[in-house]
Amino acid sequence: MMIRYASYFIAALLPLLLFRWFVPASVGEIDFWLLWLLAMIVVSLPVVYAEIALAYRSVDAPLAGMQKLTREADASPVWRSFGWLAALVSIVIAALVISGASTGVLAALTELNSVPDVPSFALAAGLIVITVLLSLLGVAPLPIGLGLMVVGLLMGLANGLPTTHFAMTGINLSEWARAVALALVSVGAGTGLYWFGQNLVAKQVITANTHNVQKRATSEYRATKSVLPIWILQLLVGVVVLLLSGMAVPPIGQLLYWGGVLFVASYLLHYSTQQLAHKFGLMISLMATFVLALVLVVAVPTTWLVGILVIVSTVAVLLLSIFAGWQMKISHLRKSLNFGNEAFYNLWRVAIRLVVPLALLLALIGWVMQWLS
Repeated sequence: MMIRYASYFIAALLPLLLFRWFVPASVGEIDFWLLWLLAMIVVSLPVVYAEIALAYRSVDAPLAGMQKLTREADASPVWRSFGWLAALVSIVIAALVISGASTGVLAALTELNSVPDVPSFALAAGLIVITVLLSLLGVAPLPIGLGLMVVGLLMGLANGLPTTHFAMTGINLSEWARAVALALVSVGAGTGLYWFGQNLVAKQVITANTHNVQKRATSEYRATKSVLPIWILQLLVGVVVLLLSGMAVPPIGQLLYWGGVLFVASYLLHYSTQQLAHKFGLMISLMATFVLALVLVVAVPTTWLVGILVIVSTVAVLLLSIFAGWQMKISHLRKSLNFGNEAFYNLWRVAIRLVVPLALLLALIGWVMQWLS
């Protein structure tokens, strides 16, 4: 049962995890949120459709699935790098939020006059160890993490909602870059998480059902039934996070919230470990995930982690969009998406082939301009 709803938990949790790293200094910038909504429609939505379609076509997890799909499409093995990048993106997200949790826990304990006599990097390393151990539980930590985070935020609501002053500001490429990055990371586009979730559900169905039930389920399949609930949930949670931005949370609430973050990060590390296990086996993959996450949290500044996440996730989504739009056979994707209207398929195809790559390139230019300035 938990596996079936893993994608929805992730859809609700990613905005809660990542909004704070990409929103502008003034959350009341109306033009930024309009750009974010535009990016959600023209970038994130087509990419999530592509991810679900490739999951259905490959009947395997992202890393193994890309090997099947490239052979089927007679495409270059370079496209398989999406599977590796997707695993890396999930580790970077986990490292970023664990780094934030380390800082947040220290701040909360300082308010409670209970700061431990340990260096900050030692606390961060300890949180990594806890998170890796939790990752062995698979999907189970997701509802616990969501519950802890919601309780922590509800404790902050006791002080009332923060006052937000909305106003229009100037639009530029840097603002578009932040909006696209927020749309990608809050949706999880380029992580392969929904691809992985679909694969878990498919395996469960194959194990539990007879051949006739599988055949009937296949004939009733439509990608929209999976994609739209996920996308709409992320929009709604994004609006809620916007309203809660700047809310003062008491120290106990902060500890609960950051504890929930660790549970969610454990699923991200579980996902990356499962992907790498396809090549290296479970134990080696678990150790590699642990070492890489530890290095990122302890040795890399948080601002650099944000930059790494932006670059890697953008490249991963660019690879996915070009592969789905230009390398896959049209007939295969049409069957995998199973739109009820041919016009919808044509719109999606134009978006994934042209709109998404162009939007991502403009966003990368915007980030470079921002970093250079």
